[in-house]
Parts: sequence; structure tokens; C-alpha cells
Amino acid sequence: MEDNVKQFLGAAPVGRVMRKYAVPCIISLLVGALYNIVDQIFIANADYLGSYGNAANTVVFPLTVIALAVAVMIGDGACAFVSLSLGKNEPDRAKKSVGNAVTMTVLSAAVLTAVYLIFSDPIITLFGGTVNEQTFALSKEYFFWIALGVPFYVFGQAMNPVIRADGSPRFAMASTLAGAAVNIVLDPVFIFVFRRGMMGAAVATVLGQAVTAVLAIWYLAHMKLARPSKADLVLNGVVCGRTLALGVTSLLSQISLVAAMAAINNMIRKYGALDPVFGQAAYAQIPMAVVGIVMKFFQIVISIVVGMAAGCIPVVGFNMGAENKARVKSLFTRLLLAEAAVGAAALIIVEAFPGGLIRIFGAANESAYYTEFALRAFRIYLCMMVLACVNKACFIFLQAMGKAVQSMALSMVREIVFGVGFALLLPLFFGLDGVLWSMPVSDLLTFIIAAVLIVLTYKSLNAPAGKGENA
Repeated sequence: MEDNVKQFLGAAPVGRVMRKYAVPCIISLLVGALYNIVDQIFIANADYLGSYGNAANTVVFPLTVIALAVAVMIGDGACAFVSLSLGKNEPDRAKKSVGNAVTMTVLSAAVLTAVYLIFSDPIITLFGGTVNEQTFALSKEYFFWIALGVPFYVFGQAMNPVIRADGSPRFAMASTLAGAAVNIVLDPVFIFVFRRGMMGAAVATVLGQAVTAVLAIWYLAHMKLARPSKADLVLNGVVCGRTLALGVTSLLSQISLVAAMAAINNMIRKYGALDPVFGQAAYAQIPMAVVGIVMKFFQIVISIVVGMAAGCIPVVGFNMGAENKARVKSLFTRLLLAEAAVGAAALIIVEAFPGGLIRIFGAANESAYYTEFALRAFRIYLCMMVLACVNKACFIFLQAMGKAVQSMALSMVREIVFGVGFALLLPLFFGLDGVLWSMPVSDLLTFIIAAVLIVLTYKSLNAPAGKGENA
């Protein structure tokens, strides 16, 4: 079985390998994204929650992204480490990486849960939850139950890429699907039948996450290529350092996104209060609710984009370890073209059918101001979708090649320098519309830098074996 997997990674047709690894990864990430999105859809269509519940969901969403950031740092780092080690025919190092990843995941999840529960009020305030009293109350209720599920969420998400690296992308997909199915079934039951509101939505999510975590535990005991022993669970400084170094780009990509969300949420709260319409108490929550919906659609698209790129990590890592750079170059070309196509399709949907997207999230229950702002938000905020997709592919592919510094730098520039910077700067001149324009401006400028790195990456892949590498 081990030789078959290695043969497939190193010699099977590139398109076939990409489909086997990328499609399950895309589905896994899409399903993972659906946890929060499904919650928001049901919340938005509950007449006793509406835009207040939507706004509360938007406030809490970045806090789930922080948990995801911790998970993907460990999981993607271990995935890359395992793949590189297997490519170099070093199975013991691969097993040690998996064992250390399990231990780091458990410890970090416990710490994050404690922080969330102890500092819930200031954390919710930091992310714009004080837009009005009802939004704050609903945010606090939702956040408490979501925080209790953080250990399940972090473990399931961290082990998902590890399972893919072990040659089982379909199991990784199935475990995520099972958890999402539980959430989708229980959400309407708790929200509409039992009318448990934000608590019901959160509990449905946590139960689904628990299912995914249990399945991940089962798989760890039955791994094919890198099954860890008890000794591998003991933390090793070198292994942890290498794993975290390979995964730090994933962490920073998510954490920097959280920083951008915090800036955006607070600018929405500040400049919404100055708006003649949204400065009124009855409409104050609308901009935050709408931008949260736009972000959810973007998250669906990015889940596809990241899934395509992350699905290539085991393949890229294995072939980089085996110094098969021609194969890596072919993967890179196919990935960039595919990501641009996804972005183009999403852009057409956003620009042509924003009204349909809004209605999914309960626009029928809201004022005309809600619909008007939502239409403008979709068309402005996501107008550079194609470039955003290519940028994200570039981040992840560089990471898979072991080029952590370049990947991390590009990600940080996009989310912190541009994402946070323009979110704070543009509203000074354009008010609420400045918040909306912050994303396309950031994506355009990031693409200019990414284009340079793409050219340099092709040059390194054209170099003779042993040159142009820093992995």
C-alpha cells in the first residue's frame, strides 16, 4: 500500500493526481465553511433573530477563524512535513510529525478554549459586538457555546490535512461531510422547532464538529503510511519547530484575516453611526450583518480555491522531496489556471445575481435599506475576485514547496499591510463605501507582488536539480 501511494504521487498523470487530492479537499473545506454559513442562513430566516442574529454571527465568525488558524498551522505544517519526509523516504520522521501534531493540537485547543471563556466580553467588544445592545447579547450567547466546541473543531480541522497526507483524501472528506450533515439537520430543529435561537445554532455546530473529531481519532489509529506510536506523541523541539515553520503561513493567513475582519467590523460600527440611515438605532446592525453575508459568500469561493491548492500540498511536497521539479511546475501551471477560472465564475455570479444571493440570507424580512446596501456591498467588495483567487493559490503553493518565507511575507502584506491598512484608511475619505473598497484595492496591489513571485517560482523550477531550492 505504501509503495502504491508513493508511485501514484510521483508518477501518475498530473491531472489525475490533482483530482484525487484536490476534489476531496475542496469538498472538505466547503463543508467546513458551511458550518458557519448554514448557521447564518437559518438565523437570518428566523423572524425572531433576523439581522440582529446575522450581525451577532458576523461578530463571532472571526473568533472561529482564530481557532481554524491554530488548527491549520499544525495540520498543514504536519501535512507538508509528512509529505516531504515520505518523498525523501524518511517514514520515522513522518510518524514523529504526526504524533507531535496530535499533542500540539490538544494542548493549543485547551488553551484557546480557556481564553475564550475567561475573556468573552472584551473579545466580543473587540470585534464590534457593541453595535447595539441586542447584537451584543446574541453574540455573547452564540460565542459561549461555540467556545465549548473549540477542542472538537480544532482537532478535526488539524487532523484533516494529516489524513490527506497519509493518502486518504476521501476519508478526510467523509469525516467533514458527516459532521456537517449533523449540523445541517439539527440547525432547523433547534432554531425553528425548539426556538433555541443562537444557542441552538451553536449547539448544532458543536455536535457536528464532535462527529468529525471522533472520526479523525479513529483514523489516526489506522493510518497507512505514518501511524504514530505512543513515543511519537512526546513533543520534540526540532520536529515541532519544523512543523510549525511549514504551517506558519497558514496561521498567519488566517490570523491576518482576523485582523482585517476586526478592522472592518470596527470601521463599520464607527462609520455606520455617522451614516444618516444606519446611524439610527433600528438600522445600526444592518451594515455589519450585510458585510458578514458578503464574507460568507467569499468564504465559499475561497474554500474552493484553498481546497484546490491545499489538495496539492502532499503532491508538491512529495515531488519536491524527490527533486521532480518538472512535475511540480506542471502542477503550478494547472493550479493557477484553475484558480483564475473559479474566480471568474464567482465574479459573474456576484455581479449578475447579487439579489438572489441576498434573498438566501433573509432579505425578505428586512427593510429596503438592507437590500440596497447589500447590492452595493456584493458588487464592490468582491469585484477583484479573480485576483484574490490567484493570490491565495500563490500563498499556498509556495508553502507546499517549502518556501515559507516568501509565502508568509506575501500573506502578511495582503492581510495586514493592505487589508488592515486600507480598511482603516479608505473610510476616512469614503465613509462606509471605503470599507467596501478596501478589499479589491488590497487584492489588486497584492497581485502585482504575487506576479513577481510567480515568475521567480517558475525560474526556480526550471533550474537544475539541487539549485533554486530553500526547502
